[in-house]
Amino acid sequence: MEEEYIQQDPAIEINTRMRDLEEKQRLVKERILLVGKSLIEEREKNFREIQELKKTTFILKEENLRIKEILKNITEQLNLGARKEELLMLQRQFDMFRKN
Repeated sequence: MEEEYIQQDPAIEINTRMRDLEEKQRLVKERILLVGKSLIEEREKNFREIQELKKTTFILKEENLRIKEILKNITEQLNLGARKEELLMLQRQFDMFRKN
């Protein structure tokens, strides 16, 4: 009886070790799948964020160009306004000399 137990003991030990290794392999496989899934989700999230940043950058560039054009127009209008004032001043001076 004791001899049978001794002979079965290595077989049981091998089976136990085999089950332990299979369980470890299964756990490692699950972890790898979770890491892969997380990596894919993070990549997709980053891609969406980059696309959103590109859109925002494009919009900001367009707005910047419009603001520059508006400022240019305002500057031109101010220059024209200053010229009109200068002309009015010259006209008044001319009128003053003409009256004398």
